[in-house]
Amino acid sequence: MSIEATSDPIRQKALAGLVANLTDQGHPPQYAQVIAASIIFQADLDLRNAQVSSLLGWLEQEHNHIYKPALDLLAKTREDFERRVQQG
Repeated sequence: MSIEATSDPIRQKALAGLVANLTDQGHPPQYAQVIAASIIFQADLDLRNAQVSSLLGWLEQEHNHIYKPALDLLAKTREDFERRVQQG
């Protein structure tokens, strides 16, 4: 992943800063870039998980009538994804 591969200026700055920091720690630049991209990717995953958890909590409290269908939709989405991964 190159800095040019993303159009989000915040991610560009984060990637550049992480790459510089990792390079300063002695990592070769090409590895530093991969490590930095994986750190940002993991942070994005953590954010998405927090958003879904927050949304589900809100649905359960404020719109309980659609909470169960929302859980079912999430389960179906996971099953569909796992099936696609297994099929290649």
